[in-house]
Amino acid sequence: MTFAKDPNSVLDYSIDWTRWLDGDAIATSEWIVPDGLTKVTDGRTTKTATVWLSSGSAGQSYTVTNRITTSGGRTEDRSFTVKIEER
Repeated sequence: MTFAKDPNSVLDYSIDWTRWLDGDAIATSEWIVPDGLTKVTDGRTTKTATVWLSSGSAGQSYTVTNRITTSGGRTEDRSFTVKIEER
C-alpha cells in the first residue's frame, strides 16, 4: 500500500486489523516511523490503529510500520509506504 503526501500536510493513516484479529483485540500498538517523517500522535481501538504524520522530503518514500500485540498475546506487523510529493 502506498500513499501520497505533501511535505507540508499533516495526515492520518489507519490500519484495520479486524479480519486478522479473528475475535482477538489490540492490547498495544506501536508505530515505527523512519527519520524524515514526524509522528504527530497516534491512537487505537480494539480493532484499528491510527497514526498522524507530518513532514517528509519531496521525492522520498518512507516505510511506516504498525506493530500490535493482542490481548491473546500475538504480535504482528503491517507496513505501508508514504511517498512525499509536492502538491
